[in-house]
Amino acid sequence: VGRPDLAQKAADMTQEELAATLYNSLREKIMPLEDHITVYPAHGAGSACGKNMMKETVDTLGNQKKVNYALRADMTKEEFVKEVTDGLLPPPAYFPLNVKLNKEGYDSIDTIIKKGSHAMSPDEFERAANETEAIVLDVRHQNEFVQSHIPRSIFIGLKGDFAPWVGALIKDVAQPILLVVDEDKLEEAITRLSRVGFDNTIGFLKGGFEAWVKAGKETDKLKSISAEVFENIKSEKSQVVDVRKTGEYLSEHVVGAVNMPLGEINDHLNELNDADEAFIHCAGGYRSVIAGSILKSRGIHKLVNIEGGYDAIKETKISRTEYVCPSTL
Repeated sequence: VGRPDLAQKAADMTQEELAATLYNSLREKIMPLEDHITVYPAHGAGSACGKNMMKETVDTLGNQKKVNYALRADMTKEEFVKEVTDGLLPPPAYFPLNVKLNKEGYDSIDTIIKKGSHAMSPDEFERAANETEAIVLDVRHQNEFVQSHIPRSIFIGLKGDFAPWVGALIKDVAQPILLVVDEDKLEEAITRLSRVGFDNTIGFLKGGFEAWVKAGKETDKLKSISAEVFENIKSEKSQVVDVRKTGEYLSEHVVGAVNMPLGEINDHLNELNDADEAFIHCAGGYRSVIAGSILKSRGIHKLVNIEGGYDAIKETKISRTEYVCPSTL
């Protein structure tokens, strides 16, 4: 079910009051309906608009009554309010800005795609990056980014929770964006940016990253190692940074690792000891590369990405904390 805090200002109600209203609505309007009724989600897995969202795109109400924590028949209103409001992270900065866009209007998707499809040569792209306030956003696969990328570019790959992380990490929806993208993915990238209000894509690198390399432009890379190599070189003094969400970290983590959730990474820059290498990981290898790109853009370069993240670390003998079920935290 949806999070109850997003409409507080408009409704002039607390999130607890809105949660109680949601409880009543579910019990009075939805749960009495027959089990065979088909349910289509308003949001997909990974959206910041709710908790524990499934990846499936269709279900029956009967199955939801069995598996959805919010539809437990024996749940009291007090329990529901506590559960649905517990652990809510601050909504991404783009949420209120999107509300404003929805009220005031916006350009058509055709106009947005046409503007963003402005092809730039490596020289033109470099000049635009240096002379404007545009962010260079690299949306290729993380394995390509770690091997080589444009210095100070930010990685958020299309093969992941692309739009939610763009919205969480880029604070201004009016931010000019320059894309490093395979040309057959250009329209997809512009469209997915637009879906969270980022309509100011001003161009892309013609010929992709290969054109940048062929033009002899400067490149950078993010050092990356396997979990097995990490196991062999790790010591008690190693600086290990876990960029997963706090709940994931509390559930289980590498002994001695510090938690710097990706969504809050800019708040932790002063906590990193740049004299020593920082080994960064997430759950599977996507978020850690995003974090690495942000840290490098801030001048922190002694970074080592752990490929495969915590999922790969669990296959080694690296010391970890005892698992705690997230629902008991």
